[in-house]
Amino acid sequence: MTGTEAPPSFRLAYVPGATPAKWARIWNERLPDVPLTLVQVSAAEAADALRGGAADAGLVRLPVDRTVFSAIPLYTEATVVVVPKDHVVTAADEVSLADLADEVVFHPLDDVLGWEQPPGLPAFERPATTADAVELVAAGVGVLLVPQSLARLHHRRDLTYRPVVDAPQSSVALSWPEDATTDLVEEFIGIVRGRTVNSWRGRTPAQTPAASERGRSDTGGARRKPTAGKPASGKTAAGKSAGRSQRSAPKAPKGGKRGKPRRRS
Repeated sequence: MTGTEAPPSFRLAYVPGATPAKWARIWNERLPDVPLTLVQVSAAEAADALRGGAADAGLVRLPVDRTVFSAIPLYTEATVVVVPKDHVVTAADEVSLADLADEVVFHPLDDVLGWEQPPGLPAFERPATTADAVELVAAGVGVLLVPQSLARLHHRRDLTYRPVVDAPQSSVALSWPEDATTDLVEEFIGIVRGRTVNSWRGRTPAQTPAASERGRSDTGGARRKPTAGKPASGKTAAGKSAGRSQRSAPKAPKGGKRGKPRRRS
């Protein structure tokens, strides 16, 4: 590396609710010489961050433009309704959209559920952010539907949530520009997909010392293995004595016949 070359590094964007900590820890264990930088972006900003080079890859919410980006879906989140702790819907373990028909349902500008038609009654105006909508829910003005991770992210003591069984859901994916699939991107793909160090793409698993010792033992054993049906190498003294005893023993008369009587003189 010349003095003008920057040391390798990797930048991972992630949207609110995504949790990159586990994968970042594995990266730091496997590639300690390549620092990983986490870049938090809003769901709406994620595509521009990847396209503009602000990050090498990102944990984003689907859908993405598949003509520009590659994407590996990771998981799909349940959708929940965030309500005050004393709200009537807390009496049930889960609710449906029909149960919210008479509720004011906030639809923030950064909504990630992609409603064709938001449920419930519309608010007077749309909150700018999910965080703003949570504040309004706490004030008892209405309710909010979000992926479960966002409900946890904006947790408050005076609020709770319940799953909504028939609401749209949001999926999280690892995404990156298709024309920028670098070796480091491949490394991170391997981590996300759970590949071990030796199973990463392009790497040949190294033979373990135990396997090498086992291989040598098996090879040596094959040369010493006795042929089927033959005694093991070297006869025992007992075996030799038994052989001599059998050869020196007198033969019994065949068929039990008696010999001719001697003639008396």
